[in-house]
Amino acid sequence: MDQGNTAFMLIAAALVLLMTPGLAFFYGGLVKAKSVISMMMLSFGALGLIGVLWVIYGYAIAFPSADGLVAPWSIDWSAIGLTSLLETPEGAAYPPLAFVAFQATFAILTVALVSGAIADRAKFGSWMIFAAIWATIVYFPVASWVFNFGLAEDGSFAYGGWITYGMQEWFGVGAIDFAGGTAVHINAGAAALALALVLGKRLGFQKGVHVPHNPPFVLLGAGLLWFGWFGFNAGSELAADGTAALAFVNTIAAPAAALLAWLVVEKVKDGKPTSVGAASGAVAGLVAITPACASLTPIWAIVLGLVAGAVCALAIELKYKWGFDDSLDVVGIHLVGGLIGTLYLGFFANSTGLIYSGNLTQLLVQAIAAVAVLVYSFVLAYGIGFVIEKTLGFRVKNEDEVAGIDTVVHGEEGYVLEGSRA
Repeated sequence: MDQGNTAFMLIAAALVLLMTPGLAFFYGGLVKAKSVISMMMLSFGALGLIGVLWVIYGYAIAFPSADGLVAPWSIDWSAIGLTSLLETPEGAAYPPLAFVAFQATFAILTVALVSGAIADRAKFGSWMIFAAIWATIVYFPVASWVFNFGLAEDGSFAYGGWITYGMQEWFGVGAIDFAGGTAVHINAGAAALALALVLGKRLGFQKGVHVPHNPPFVLLGAGLLWFGWFGFNAGSELAADGTAALAFVNTIAAPAAALLAWLVVEKVKDGKPTSVGAASGAVAGLVAITPACASLTPIWAIVLGLVAGAVCALAIELKYKWGFDDSLDVVGIHLVGGLIGTLYLGFFANSTGLIYSGNLTQLLVQAIAAVAVLVYSFVLAYGIGFVIEKTLGFRVKNEDEVAGIDTVVHGEEGYVLEGSRA
């Protein structure tokens, strides 16, 4: 067992886990003051729930050991509860549980990302039910499509998810998604759009009405997300090597460029660059570089960041034009950013992109992967959300939404001034 790589994976897992509290701060600062507890609890609720489900059966669904293409519903029954993974096989590079822990943090964060679309108006219990079902029938199978792979005893490819490995047999190249542009960001963004449509618009929804109550929280959250993202991207190499170093550098370059591009768009469009725009631009760049971090030179990573920052800064305006209330711009940042990063590889991926290979095969498989995950996640998320809304109710009462849902849902206030309750 390589103790260095094992330590690298465990540290990376800890970094990615920190991203969920970071997301809670990022989202919490964007909502109104009387909904900050509710918003942050959607992330912490996902952390608790998905952490448990992953141990019980999530890993068994996402990482079955199977010959040929991995079916989305296949389950490794021996991995239920992880009891079969307690021992490290002789000759293994790292303990199986190190990989289990690393992938658990991805599942937790992906579910938490969806919650940004339903800020200020969602019931906590209904969200937890949605999160459990969506993770089970959407995230765990999609993670299998993208992240699952196995090698034969001679080191050759033996089996794997159809997106990254199966398409190699059909097209000669598989889709590139190093750290989760499809499985995490397109997946969560599509589900967020579906829930935004199911729950409908917030009361008084229009541009300029709902403003962030705490931009310092947003900046703190973005900083924690960026810090954790080094584990997200570099850690996906599963080894402390040159590929991890490239992913690390690109995780600096792309979001830095995206931050600048977003601020330029804000300055031109609105006259002032904002702190929330800087934070959002950095996150947009992080989203876009996620699938591409190990397949681009640093210069092309900067170009990707510039494109993602500018396009996402414009994409967040679509909710006002098209009339869907994606409260915290999960669609504009994660869905659009994930699509940009995934498709960009079709042109600029080292060796296989259009500018290197002279053909569009890589772009074709990237597009197939992106569309498949988008449609699958959107349809099932809409169905799950619709059933919950029509049975248990997903949205709080109008009067509670106006008053702020922290005290109604959780019996707490985010900010209590001394003597204010006297």
